[in-house]
Amino acid sequence: MPDATPSQPATLLVLDDDADIRDLIVGQLAQENYRLFAAANLAELRRIMQEQSVDLIVLDLNLPDGDGLSLCRELRGEGSDVQIIMVTARGSAIDRVLGLELGADDYLTKPFEPRELLVRIRNLLRRARSEPSARTATMRYAHFGPWRLDLVQRRLVAPDDRLVMLSSAEYRLLCRFIDEPNVVLGREALLPERRATAAFDRSIDLQVSRLRQKLADAPGGSELILTVRGEGYVLASAVDYS
Repeated sequence: MPDATPSQPATLLVLDDDADIRDLIVGQLAQENYRLFAAANLAELRRIMQEQSVDLIVLDLNLPDGDGLSLCRELRGEGSDVQIIMVTARGSAIDRVLGLELGADDYLTKPFEPRELLVRIRNLLRRARSEPSARTATMRYAHFGPWRLDLVQRRLVAPDDRLVMLSSAEYRLLCRFIDEPNVVLGREALLPERRATAAFDRSIDLQVSRLRQKLADAPGGSELILTVRGEGYVLASAVDYS
Protein backbone atom coordinates (compact mmCIF):
# COMPACT_ATOMS: atom_id res chain seq x y z
CA MET A 1 0.00 0.00 0.00
CA PRO A 2 1.36 3.45 -0.82
CA ASP A 3 2.22 5.53 2.20
CA ALA A 4 0.07 8.64 2.25
CA THR A 5 1.85 11.78 3.43
CA PRO A 6 0.69 15.39 3.97
CA SER A 7 1.81 16.13 0.40
CA GLN A 8 0.23 12.91 -0.87
CA PRO A 9 -3.21 12.46 0.71
CA ALA A 10 -4.68 8.99 1.04
CA THR A 11 -6.90 7.76 -1.77
CA LEU A 12 -10.33 6.52 -0.71
CA LEU A 13 -12.96 4.72 -2.75
CA VAL A 14 -16.60 4.69 -1.62
CA LEU A 15 -18.69 1.80 -2.98
CA ASP A 16 -22.44 1.98 -2.34
CA ASP A 17 -25.33 1.48 -4.76
CA ASP A 18 -27.49 3.99 -2.84
CA ALA A 19 -26.68 7.35 -4.42
CA ASP A 20 -27.87 9.34 -1.39
CA ILE A 21 -25.68 7.42 1.05
CA ARG A 22 -22.75 7.44 -1.38
CA ASP A 23 -22.98 11.20 -1.82
CA LEU A 24 -23.33 11.72 1.94
CA ILE A 25 -20.15 9.75 2.67
CA VAL A 26 -18.19 11.39 -0.15
CA GLY A 27 -19.33 14.84 0.97
CA GLN A 28 -18.20 14.16 4.53
CA LEU A 29 -14.82 12.80 3.45
CA ALA A 30 -14.25 15.67 1.03
CA GLN A 31 -13.68 17.92 4.04
CA GLU A 32 -10.68 15.81 5.09
CA ASN A 33 -8.34 16.40 2.13
CA TYR A 34 -8.53 12.82 0.83
CA ARG A 35 -8.42 11.87 -2.86
CA LEU A 36 -11.90 10.47 -3.42
CA PHE A 37 -13.51 8.12 -5.92
CA ALA A 38 -17.03 6.72 -5.86
CA ALA A 39 -18.59 3.62 -7.39
CA ALA A 40 -22.15 2.30 -7.54
CA ASN A 41 -21.25 -1.31 -8.32
CA LEU A 42 -18.41 -3.82 -8.45
CA ALA A 43 -17.70 -3.20 -12.13
CA GLU A 44 -17.04 0.49 -11.48
CA LEU A 45 -14.85 -0.35 -8.48
CA ARG A 46 -12.73 -2.76 -10.54
CA ARG A 47 -12.28 -0.16 -13.26
CA ILE A 48 -11.17 2.49 -10.77
CA MET A 49 -8.76 0.11 -9.02
CA GLN A 50 -7.14 -0.76 -12.34
CA GLU A 51 -6.43 2.93 -12.93
CA GLN A 52 -5.76 4.20 -9.39
CA SER A 53 -3.78 3.11 -6.36
CA VAL A 54 -6.38 2.98 -3.57
CA ASP A 55 -5.51 3.10 0.14
CA LEU A 56 -8.94 2.41 1.63
CA ILE A 57 -12.37 1.22 0.48
CA VAL A 58 -15.63 2.08 2.23
CA LEU A 59 -17.54 -1.02 1.13
CA ASP A 60 -21.27 -1.68 1.13
CA LEU A 61 -22.18 -5.39 1.21
CA ASN A 62 -25.40 -5.46 -0.82
CA LEU A 63 -24.59 -4.54 -4.42
CA PRO A 64 -26.48 -4.92 -7.70
CA ASP A 65 -23.80 -7.02 -9.41
CA GLY A 66 -22.41 -9.03 -6.52
CA ASP A 67 -21.69 -9.13 -2.81
CA GLY A 68 -19.19 -7.09 -0.83
CA LEU A 69 -18.14 -10.15 1.15
CA SER A 70 -17.11 -11.93 -2.05
CA LEU A 71 -15.20 -8.86 -3.19
CA CYS A 72 -13.35 -8.74 0.10
CA ARG A 73 -12.40 -12.41 -0.21
CA GLU A 74 -11.21 -11.88 -3.80
CA LEU A 75 -9.08 -8.85 -2.94
CA ARG A 76 -7.34 -10.67 -0.10
CA GLY A 77 -6.90 -13.72 -2.32
CA GLU A 78 -5.15 -11.50 -4.86
CA GLY A 79 -2.79 -10.26 -2.15
CA SER A 80 -4.26 -6.75 -1.94
CA ASP A 81 -3.54 -4.95 1.34
CA VAL A 82 -6.01 -2.12 0.73
CA GLN A 83 -7.79 -1.15 3.96
CA ILE A 84 -11.49 -2.10 3.94
CA ILE A 85 -14.30 -0.75 6.10
CA MET A 86 -17.56 -2.62 5.56
CA VAL A 87 -20.64 -0.42 5.91
CA THR A 88 -23.89 -2.37 5.90
CA ALA A 89 -27.36 -2.74 7.36
CA ARG A 90 -26.45 -6.26 8.51
CA GLY A 91 -25.83 -5.83 12.21
CA SER A 92 -25.49 -9.26 13.80
CA ALA A 93 -22.28 -10.37 15.50
CA ILE A 94 -22.03 -13.32 13.10
CA ASP A 95 -22.09 -10.99 10.09
CA ARG A 96 -19.40 -8.79 11.63
CA VAL A 97 -17.17 -11.76 12.36
CA LEU A 98 -17.67 -13.15 8.85
CA GLY A 99 -16.73 -9.83 7.30
CA LEU A 100 -13.61 -9.54 9.45
CA GLU A 101 -12.57 -13.13 8.77
CA LEU A 102 -12.86 -12.55 5.02
CA GLY A 103 -10.36 -9.73 5.33
CA ALA A 104 -12.22 -6.55 6.27
CA ASP A 105 -10.31 -4.28 8.63
CA ASP A 106 -13.35 -2.74 10.28
CA TYR A 107 -17.15 -2.96 10.25
CA LEU A 108 -19.75 -0.22 10.67
CA THR A 109 -23.51 -0.81 10.83
CA LYS A 110 -26.05 1.52 9.21
CA PRO A 111 -27.30 3.96 10.33
CA PHE A 112 -24.03 5.39 11.59
CA GLU A 113 -22.69 8.73 12.74
CA PRO A 114 -20.51 10.20 9.95
CA ARG A 115 -17.97 11.40 12.51
CA GLU A 116 -17.47 7.80 13.67
CA LEU A 117 -16.68 6.74 10.11
CA LEU A 118 -14.09 9.52 9.88
CA VAL A 119 -12.42 8.40 13.11
CA ARG A 120 -12.25 4.79 11.97
CA ILE A 121 -10.78 5.77 8.61
CA ARG A 122 -8.09 7.86 10.29
CA ASN A 123 -7.26 5.01 12.68
CA LEU A 124 -6.96 2.44 9.89
CA LEU A 125 -4.77 4.68 7.74
CA ARG A 126 -2.56 5.45 10.74
CA ARG A 127 -2.24 1.74 11.53
CA ALA A 128 -1.38 0.91 7.93
CA ARG A 129 1.42 3.49 7.93
CA SER A 130 2.90 2.04 11.11
CA GLU A 131 3.06 -1.61 9.93
CA PRO A 132 5.19 -3.58 10.08
CA SER A 133 6.72 -2.68 13.43
CA ALA A 134 10.47 -2.38 13.82
CA ARG A 135 10.53 -5.58 15.84
CA THR A 136 8.68 -7.78 13.36
CA ALA A 137 10.62 -6.29 10.46
CA THR A 138 13.76 -8.07 11.66
CA MET A 139 12.25 -11.22 13.20
CA ARG A 140 10.34 -14.03 11.53
CA TYR A 141 8.68 -15.96 14.37
CA ALA A 142 6.95 -15.18 17.66
CA HIS A 143 7.13 -18.19 20.01
CA PHE A 144 4.43 -18.63 22.68
CA GLY A 145 3.31 -21.80 24.41
CA PRO A 146 3.62 -24.69 21.95
CA TRP A 147 3.09 -22.44 18.93
CA ARG A 148 5.09 -20.26 16.58
CA LEU A 149 3.45 -17.39 14.74
CA ASP A 150 4.99 -16.74 11.34
CA LEU A 151 5.03 -12.93 11.14
CA VAL A 152 5.76 -12.96 7.42
CA GLN A 153 3.29 -15.56 6.16
CA ARG A 154 0.75 -14.72 8.91
CA ARG A 155 0.09 -18.31 9.94
CA LEU A 156 0.50 -20.53 12.97
CA VAL A 157 3.13 -23.26 13.04
CA ALA A 158 2.47 -26.23 15.35
CA PRO A 159 5.23 -28.12 17.22
CA ASP A 160 5.14 -30.78 14.47
CA ASP A 161 5.54 -28.02 11.82
CA ARG A 162 1.92 -28.36 10.73
CA LEU A 163 0.61 -25.04 9.36
CA VAL A 164 -2.64 -23.46 10.55
CA MET A 165 -3.99 -20.61 8.46
CA LEU A 166 -5.36 -17.51 10.16
CA SER A 167 -7.93 -15.05 8.88
CA SER A 168 -6.90 -11.39 8.78
CA ALA A 169 -9.00 -10.72 11.88
CA GLU A 170 -7.49 -13.67 13.77
CA TYR A 171 -3.96 -12.62 12.89
CA ARG A 172 -4.51 -9.03 14.05
CA LEU A 173 -6.11 -10.26 17.26
CA LEU A 174 -3.27 -12.66 18.03
CA CYS A 175 -0.71 -9.93 17.34
CA ARG A 176 -2.39 -7.74 19.95
CA PHE A 177 -2.04 -10.52 22.52
CA ILE A 178 1.57 -11.18 21.54
CA ASP A 179 2.48 -7.50 21.80
CA GLU A 180 1.38 -7.52 25.45
CA PRO A 181 1.68 -11.03 26.91
CA ASN A 182 0.47 -11.65 30.47
CA VAL A 183 -1.42 -8.36 30.39
CA VAL A 184 -5.22 -8.27 30.65
CA LEU A 185 -6.62 -6.57 27.53
CA GLY A 186 -10.14 -5.22 27.38
CA ARG A 187 -12.21 -5.00 24.20
CA GLU A 188 -11.04 -1.42 23.63
CA ALA A 189 -7.40 -2.54 23.67
CA LEU A 190 -8.07 -5.50 21.38
CA LEU A 191 -10.02 -3.36 18.91
CA PRO A 192 -8.28 0.04 19.07
CA GLU A 193 -9.73 1.16 15.74
CA ARG A 194 -13.23 0.67 17.19
CA ARG A 195 -12.48 1.99 20.65
CA ALA A 196 -15.66 4.07 20.86
CA THR A 197 -17.98 1.06 20.51
CA ALA A 198 -15.76 -1.91 21.37
CA ALA A 199 -17.16 -2.22 24.89
CA PHE A 200 -20.53 -3.17 23.39
CA ASP A 201 -19.24 -5.16 20.41
CA ARG A 202 -19.71 -8.85 21.19
CA SER A 203 -18.12 -9.92 17.91
CA ILE A 204 -14.76 -9.77 19.70
CA ASP A 205 -15.91 -12.63 21.95
CA LEU A 206 -16.64 -14.79 18.91
CA GLN A 207 -13.26 -13.94 17.40
CA VAL A 208 -11.48 -14.89 20.62
CA SER A 209 -13.45 -18.14 20.78
CA ARG A 210 -12.44 -19.11 17.24
CA LEU A 211 -8.82 -18.23 17.88
CA ARG A 212 -8.88 -20.36 21.04
CA GLN A 213 -10.17 -23.32 19.06
CA LYS A 214 -7.19 -23.12 16.72
CA LEU A 215 -4.69 -22.75 19.55
CA ALA A 216 -6.23 -25.73 21.36
CA ASP A 217 -5.22 -27.94 18.44
CA ALA A 218 -1.75 -28.36 19.99
CA PRO A 219 -1.01 -29.90 23.41
CA GLY A 220 -0.94 -27.13 25.99
CA GLY A 221 -2.64 -24.63 23.70
CA SER A 222 -6.11 -24.73 25.22
CA GLU A 223 -5.19 -22.51 28.19
CA LEU A 224 -3.21 -19.86 26.36
CA ILE A 225 -5.94 -17.21 26.17
CA LEU A 226 -7.77 -16.82 29.46
CA THR A 227 -10.87 -14.82 30.31
CA VAL A 228 -10.61 -12.37 33.20
CA ARG A 229 -14.20 -11.76 34.21
CA GLY A 230 -15.26 -8.15 33.93
CA GLU A 231 -11.90 -7.05 32.50
CA GLY A 232 -11.07 -8.86 29.25
CA TYR A 233 -8.63 -11.49 28.02
CA VAL A 234 -4.98 -12.33 28.63
CA LEU A 235 -2.35 -14.34 26.76
CA ALA A 236 -0.95 -16.44 29.60
CA SER A 237 2.45 -17.11 28.12
CA ALA A 238 5.86 -15.60 27.64
CA VAL A 239 6.69 -14.55 24.07
CA ASP A 240 10.11 -14.90 22.42
CA TYR A 241 11.21 -13.91 18.92
CA SER A 242 13.57 -15.47 16.43
